[in-house]
Amino acid sequence: MEINDGDEDEFGFSRNYFLAKDMAASGKKSTHKLSDINLVDEQELRAEASNAEPKHEKEIESLMESYKSLYSKWVFELRCGFGLLMYGFGSKKALIEDFASTALTEYSVVVINGYLQSINIKQVLITLAELLWDQLKSKRRTPSRNLSKAQQAFNTRSMDDLLAFLDGSQVEENDGVVCVVIHNIDGPGLRDSETQQYLAQIASCSHIRIVASIDHVNAPLLWDKKMVHTQFNWCWYHVPTFAPYKVEGMFFPLILAHGGSAQSAKTAAIVLQSLTPNAQSMPIDNLYTVSRERFLVSSQVTLNSHLTEFKDHDLVKTRRHSDGQDCLYIPLASEALEKLFLNYD
Repeated sequence: MEINDGDEDEFGFSRNYFLAKDMAASGKKSTHKLSDINLVDEQELRAEASNAEPKHEKEIESLMESYKSLYSKWVFELRCGFGLLMYGFGSKKALIEDFASTALTEYSVVVINGYLQSINIKQVLITLAELLWDQLKSKRRTPSRNLSKAQQAFNTRSMDDLLAFLDGSQVEENDGVVCVVIHNIDGPGLRDSETQQYLAQIASCSHIRIVASIDHVNAPLLWDKKMVHTQFNWCWYHVPTFAPYKVEGMFFPLILAHGGSAQSAKTAAIVLQSLTPNAQSMPIDNLYTVSRERFLVSSQVTLNSHLTEFKDHDLVKTRRHSDGQDCLYIPLASEALEKLFLNYD
């Protein structure tokens, strides 16, 4: 049978593929484990990171100066109703705050730190409404009847009422504008769908302008077409700063850091506080029987789900007893347990 060049190439590729698979299967597997990595203490790692000498300072300073030439353009686009979205490698916190402090002096500015773990979105709305009201009151010595009614107790109003005031037709557009600076609009405190929907509604209000930054590679997936083009109305700007995430990084554990007993206790407390009161009160002895008698769980499935939560966060582990039964134990050191009880009580 005659074999052409193309068949020979395909045959050779197939043969090499299966040879490689056989060699990989016959090779010895590594005995190394992730737990074998010698991790440093988090505080020690942060101290070393803070003492690291910065590089390319002149080049970075020149880069930051070049962005200042865009300030007037950014202000113009905000006045036209667009939102500014900054992306690129490096912290953009200093850049955005410099822009706000030097180019947005005629507006009231509210700063939201999206890198924090939790943010009260209703409190943000109340603050925006109060700032807008202060602007209107200063520009109008005798506020209209509608405005006087709108000012009544913002903290008791619903989210829809607050949004209606920020976008109210009773207020002329030139009477007041509040700029909202959002560091890390893709941060953990703002990343859920409901919060993003509220932020989009805020951005679409006629008296609100948004300046925000993103750092997560999948941040654009937070929004649909309506949110991007109609509500946020983003103007995208690639502004890499190469600045370290010093402030933003304070609220996240370092990858190669070992938390130690203090960090373990802190992690345990966070997990316990996130559970339901029944799950927090679970005893160890005669676990399922006692838990059911105390109405902590109604079935073995519910108990197993709680235990899975504990195991996933290394709060509980299992080991085989001499009689062959699996027993639960807490892998935290005594120091961590003491700190946990003190903090949790």
